[in-house]
Amino acid sequence: MFSKKSAFVRGLEIGGKAPVRVQTMYDSTLVNADASAILRYISKLAAMGCELMRFSFVSSEDVPVFTRICKASPIPIVADIHFDYKMAILALECGADKIRINPGNIGAKWKTLEVLKAAKDHNAAIRIGLNTGSLPENTKGLSKSDLMVETALEYLNDFESAAFYNTVVSLKSSTLDITYDSYKKFASLSDYPLHLGVTEAGSTLTSAIRSTWTLGNLLKENIGDTIRISITGSLENEVQAGVEILRTLGLRKTGVRIVSCPRCGRHSFDSQGFLAEVEPELLSLSSDITVAIMGCQVNGPGEAKGADVAVTGIGNKVFLYKKGELYKQVNRANAKDELFSCIKELSVNE
Repeated sequence: MFSKKSAFVRGLEIGGKAPVRVQTMYDSTLVNADASAILRYISKLAAMGCELMRFSFVSSEDVPVFTRICKASPIPIVADIHFDYKMAILALECGADKIRINPGNIGAKWKTLEVLKAAKDHNAAIRIGLNTGSLPENTKGLSKSDLMVETALEYLNDFESAAFYNTVVSLKSSTLDITYDSYKKFASLSDYPLHLGVTEAGSTLTSAIRSTWTLGNLLKENIGDTIRISITGSLENEVQAGVEILRTLGLRKTGVRIVSCPRCGRHSFDSQGFLAEVEPELLSLSSDITVAIMGCQVNGPGEAKGADVAVTGIGNKVFLYKKGELYKQVNRANAKDELFSCIKELSVNE
């Protein structure tokens, strides 16, 4: 189970005996961006459980902002590079902890070798990032998954010939079976760390379902070392989905588990509105507790008995439960503050 090689990204171990890491990717240009605002955003995502942050690095105009982010980010920074090997080297000079390249679209092999030399010089990792949309010509009539695996192994051979081993591999497709088969075949042939993902997976709900099926089945077979849930939506949702998959599989223990009921016709408390109000802050807590937010006083307290803290209400009256017992009645206006005060008190006492 722990025979995989390890890669190191600014001291963060990927593979080996390390836990599965969650990452996401910034979704806007860096040209003239507010570096301070981006760094605050990274800190927020890190508090939610994100451990690596990737950026598209496409122009020399990105350099000032990207350099500052690399220097000040609380988590490792990855530069995503396409086509131009000089941009890969420039990203490393800016301080990128890891770069993602597809050697096939970098061009001549000597260009990849120059990137490997720069990565070694800067003590950085490289992800060989393949997907079915950018594979070499299929001259052998292989299946897409076999072609992807064969291509990755050829690139790894080139890396090893240059004595570069600080490598992670990804083999993505928007087709679930191809993604699953590619990773499973590769894992049977190589022990390099794997970054898992379903590319172009869709909107939040669609991506969560498709990614959970694919990545969940791979992770259950001990395949995968980092994950990104690719969502057409917010980065917060990507991180939350990734963390939740790991929690569901028992691969991550820390952080608040949220239980909330689907609202029905007997609801006496706006559980949906309250959850939207408190969820971002709940997800930033490291406390290993369960918080239940229930919509009615009829079944809510009973269904939430297993929670460490539970909230329900009737109209403007909100009831807080601790360990299944009524703890306090508060007004809706100060319910959020009272909830977090209760969580803090519980965490201190434990």
